Order: sequence, then structure tokens, then C-alpha cells
Amino acid sequence: MDFQLTAEQQALRQRARDLADGTFAARAARWDESEEYPWDNVKDLVAGGFMGMTIPREHGGPDRPILDVVLVIEEVARACGVTGRIVVEGSLGVVGALRAYGTEAHKRRYFPWVLEGDKPAIAITEPEAGSAATDMTTSAEATNGGFLLRGHKRYITGAGTSRLYLVFARFGQRPGDQGIGGLLVERDTPGFTIGRREYMMGLRAIPEGELHFERCFVPHENVLVPAGDGFKKLMRAYNGQRLGAATVALGLAQGAYERARAYAMERRQFGRPIADFQGIRWKLADMEVKIDAARLMIHRAAADAGRDFPDALQAAKAKTLAAETAQWVTSEALQIHGAAGYGRSLPLERMVRDARMFAIGGGTLEMMRNLIADRILPTKSDWRK
Repeated sequence: MDFQLTAEQQALRQRARDLADGTFAARAARWDESEEYPWDNVKDLVAGGFMGMTIPREHGGPDRPILDVVLVIEEVARACGVTGRIVVEGSLGVVGALRAYGTEAHKRRYFPWVLEGDKPAIAITEPEAGSAATDMTTSAEATNGGFLLRGHKRYITGAGTSRLYLVFARFGQRPGDQGIGGLLVERDTPGFTIGRREYMMGLRAIPEGELHFERCFVPHENVLVPAGDGFKKLMRAYNGQRLGAATVALGLAQGAYERARAYAMERRQFGRPIADFQGIRWKLADMEVKIDAARLMIHRAAADAGRDFPDALQAAKAKTLAAETAQWVTSEALQIHGAAGYGRSLPLERMVRDARMFAIGGGTLEMMRNLIADRILPTKSDWRK
């Protein structure tokens, strides 16, 4: 296996790092405090070619493989976790689903939105259907020319700021995952309203909110994936989103580690740099090991996927390790900074709050472990044989 990046990939990563360090880092605290969507950053992402990176050339995109996307996500998230998430959803998630399952008409209409800066939103979670996504009750009832969408979604990332929503809904009365498909719903569709915003602990500048559908008419042509095997197809596409979330967590960890390492070499106590003390040295060594392991998992999943969806097991393992690494590294980096790290003049406390989300969003770590266990263990019925 070749672990070396091409010259083009190295240049892409450096461009993303330069933009993150030169622009996004200085703005990150402002977005966190104001809880306003970072439209200025979105403009810079568009100008840099960092939105719609997986969109095919025939539709105006650069048609980059997933590995290129994760290189950019990590660099951006080092400076601003929120902007890193926007890069994820601007190239993976719904964009990947459109690329794989969308009609030519879908692509002609919606890919330009993404290239102009729209971050499409995935609408799965409901008040009574979180990890148990197949318990969802949002319904798509057949009517003349399309479907009437009814239901309530919650904790939808980008609620109100996104123009396009991929809504998971139950078609007819079919139970379980066989009844679930996906519809493309535009923000200004009659019967679709944005509900209450949930104010979150971290990643504050990107809204998490409710969506309400009341006899919202969606034409037949806006069905991206019909019921039947639709849920499985949609969750295949979600593996890209999951790997992107893992990469944001990785970027937060890397950014915190870089700050802690620099501070430990500069900060002097008892007449010498604190990096001379074994307790600090071991913390930094463990950070390096955990971050490198998470990065290797992410890069393997991305490289194996190419321009297709990542493997579910590889994405789950990468998400689990990266999320836990991000929580530990950001917390230990804050500890190394002492009282200064706990203060709001440095980004460490924000990074701790931002990192915490990745143990929950995109699949809780408990669900990730269930998925992993399902792949590596025989079924319970097999045990009883």
C-alpha cells in the first residue's frame, strides 16, 4: 500500500491549510459566540473550489475522489469545526446520494446550488426515532402527480440555512426499513416549514433544528430513492457523511495537539519548558499515536472507496476511533494549557465542546460498536447451534 500523497494532493492540502490558518482560524470564535452561520467562510470555500468537490466535471465540479475531500476537511476543521462540517456536507452526504442515485434533471438543478455554496441537509432524525431510524413516522402518501409529505424531523443540521433537504420518509403502510425512501424537498416548498432551533453545546454556528411537513406536496420526479431497498441505498450514501464526520473530529484533534505541543515547548515552569516533564511528554506522545491511527483508518476507508461510497465497517471503525481520539486529545490539550486553556481567549474550550458532538451525531458510538460487532461476530442464533 502506498501511503504517499501525490504532488497534486499535497498542493490541495496546503491550499486548504493556508485558507484555514489565514482566514478561518481568526473568525472561528466570532461564529461560535454569535451562533450565526458562517456565510463569509462559505464564500471563501466556493472561491477555493472546496464546495462540491465530488461533483462530476460534466456538471461543473472537479470530480475529486473521497481521499481528496478528507484532506481538505481535516485542514479546515483544524481551524474551525463548523466550516469543516460544511465541507463534509458540501461534497459528501446528499451530494454523494445525488451523484449515485439522482436523475440527470436532479443533477442539473441541484449541483449548481452546491457549487454556489448551498450545504444540502439530510433529514432522518425524529422526536421518537433517533438511533432507531426505522421507527420513523414521517409519511409520504401517494397522490395525483406525487406524494403528500407529513411529519416532524428534529436535530437537522442546517435547518433553515440549507436550500435542499433529503428527507427520509415512510411510503404507504410498509413497515420497517422496506417502507422507507428518500425525497428531495426544497426549502420554499409549500407545506414545509422550519421549526424551533436547538441551541447546542458546540459547533454553535451551524443550526440544528426542526422541520415540519403538513401536506407538503413533492412531485414524483423528486423521489431520489423509492421504498423497497431505498433505505439500504440511502444508508450506503450516509457512509460518506459518517467518514466526513470522523475527519472533522480528526481535524479538531490535530489542531488541539499542534497548539498543545507548541505551548509545552514555550511554557516554562520550575526553570524549564514543561515539555521536559515526563507527564507532558507522554500526553503528547499518546496524542500523536492516536491521531495518526485515526488518520490512517480514515485514509484507508477513503482510498478504498475511490469515488464510490466508503465501506460501512471501515467508516464505523474510523468514526469510533476519531471521535474518541478527538474528545481525549482536546481535553488533554486544554489540560496542558492549564487555566489559559480553560479560558475563552484560547480556542481549546471551544474545541472540547465541538469534539463532543462526534460521539453522538452521525451515529452514536454505541451504534457504531453495534455495527462493528454485527460484522465481526456470528448472529445469536449461530451461537445457539
